[in-house]
Amino acid sequence: MNAPLWIWQQPDWPHFTWQAEPLAPVLRACTLAQGLLLGMLGAVESDTEVQSSLDAMLQNIVTSSAIEGEQLNVGSVRSSLARRLGVSEDGRTTARSEGLAELQLDATRAFQQPLDPQRLYKWHGWLFPSDDSLLVRPLRIGALRGEEPMQVVSGRIDRPTVHFEAPPRTGLEAQLADFLAWFERSLGDASLDPLLRAGIAHFWFVTLHPFDDGNGRLTRAITDLALAQGEPQCIRFYAMSASILADRAGYYRILEASQKGTLDITAWLQWFLGTLLRSLEQAFARIDRVLAKARFWQVHRNQALSAEQIKVLNRLLDGGERGFEDGISASQYQAVAKVSKATATRHLGDLLGKGCLVRLPGSGRSTRYQVNCDPSSCHGAPVHSEAQPTATHRPMRE
Repeated sequence: MNAPLWIWQQPDWPHFTWQAEPLAPVLRACTLAQGLLLGMLGAVESDTEVQSSLDAMLQNIVTSSAIEGEQLNVGSVRSSLARRLGVSEDGRTTARSEGLAELQLDATRAFQQPLDPQRLYKWHGWLFPSDDSLLVRPLRIGALRGEEPMQVVSGRIDRPTVHFEAPPRTGLEAQLADFLAWFERSLGDASLDPLLRAGIAHFWFVTLHPFDDGNGRLTRAITDLALAQGEPQCIRFYAMSASILADRAGYYRILEASQKGTLDITAWLQWFLGTLLRSLEQAFARIDRVLAKARFWQVHRNQALSAEQIKVLNRLLDGGERGFEDGISASQYQAVAKVSKATATRHLGDLLGKGCLVRLPGSGRSTRYQVNCDPSSCHGAPVHSEAQPTATHRPMRE
């Protein structure tokens, strides 16, 4: 007799098992990272906290769709989120951005509400608003998929490679009911770590694949809900979907291997926890930049700086892909500030003299400058972000 091809064909499905010992180190690291992130958030002002939460939620929505190959209108999604968070931002919204914002906030903030079929169907409706012109084929919105096999395939049409096949439509209601009952029951299971619960929920639901479309995005929303139930304050400040997108090929590889494997899902949980850990590390690196920026402007609040100098300093302090992590040169300063070469040289000399920048090793055209983050300017007690100075307006010779 042939062995089962898919995990849901195993006789004991869905009674998952895992090995505690190999999971223990990364589980401890995730728990510690959550604690560190919460500690850092205690030093962040309320306005900055809302902006950081908005940025993380936006990143989560955009990258969750990008995993499925869909590019969203970032401005529309941001506007929809901002309005719900009480942030004043102008921008056009769409039915799609409104639904995605509702879904993200419902998953991360209404974590005390039970996950029942009605709530799940409502989430599915938010993913696919009825007037969405992007729908390329008719979908059963707010209802389970049809009778045709649900497969993930690649390759030639006449010789496709089947990476995964979901359980058949017959009995799907009962399987989904079992999952939802476990999801509610396991919330009170003191013997099950909340992070492992999130990883199990992710794997179980994506394996069921109960809808025509949107299963991946709903899976990640359920994961966010499970993580919010485990640590309500943390989830608003990191975007696990972004870390999944960064290793999308690895994500699909581990899913395929696990869905063709036994009910021991240790390997999947290792990947899941490792990805969660990277998300947490990226979150407190971002929060650390926010705090360092606020402290820098507290130290330099009385400096007379031009609008161009403030713009460049903020760009350096914000870091990230556009933050000149290797320092900024005079020509780059000129391009960012939109000033002449002579003015760029003068501005940089002024910032050096005021202690805002330091010169990195090198000379001539290779000379680069970095924000002066000595202990007196980037560390210390929490400060008010309003400390950023107002630009002085004075005649400038180009």
